[in-house]
Amino acid sequence: MSDRQWIMNHKRDPYVIRAQKEGFRSRASYKLIEIDDKYRLLRKGAVVLDLGAAPGGWSQVAAHRTGDSGLTVAVDLLAMDAIPGVRDIQVDFSQESALTAIADSLEGRELDVVLSDMAPNLSGMRDIDQPRSTYLVELAMDIADHRLRMGGGFVAKCFEGEGIDELRRSLRDRYDKVVNVKPKASRPKSREIYLIALGKRYATSF
Repeated sequence: MSDRQWIMNHKRDPYVIRAQKEGFRSRASYKLIEIDDKYRLLRKGAVVLDLGAAPGGWSQVAAHRTGDSGLTVAVDLLAMDAIPGVRDIQVDFSQESALTAIADSLEGRELDVVLSDMAPNLSGMRDIDQPRSTYLVELAMDIADHRLRMGGGFVAKCFEGEGIDELRRSLRDRYDKVVNVKPKASRPKSREIYLIALGKRYATSF
């Protein structure tokens, strides 16, 4: 598909049109809305970590649903325009400095939800892209191990393929329930799915 064809298809995308009308920064907002409508992760007052946040579609949803008493910390390597109720950290999440920055932003509060819509820069070669995607999920799982409260929830984007069964097993060792979801807003040809883990089994370890 040419760049021109992609742009035309993007402009015609019903979720893109809807996002523009409803004030969301990304069509991806509707993926999280569908997930949260079913699994009720984003409760009023919840503390949320949004990894791979730019341009901010998921952070918008999280901040709205957790309300004034909640806190959303958004992390991305890219700059992001400010969102009310969201603390934005521009940092490479794979670096140790990111963990310190996140801890400072939380000010001693435990996380209720870890969200990860992180994806690698895709090369189009599955043997390269799949391990990169798996690695990002593992990074998100690691911070959830240390910062997510007992009983908390976890959502991460990944791609069907090699390594995903190991991710599922790892999550089942940590959480009471693990499910796969492909939201309606995911493009049909995309291999992306979301792993949702509910009910973390053990307390945080700072």
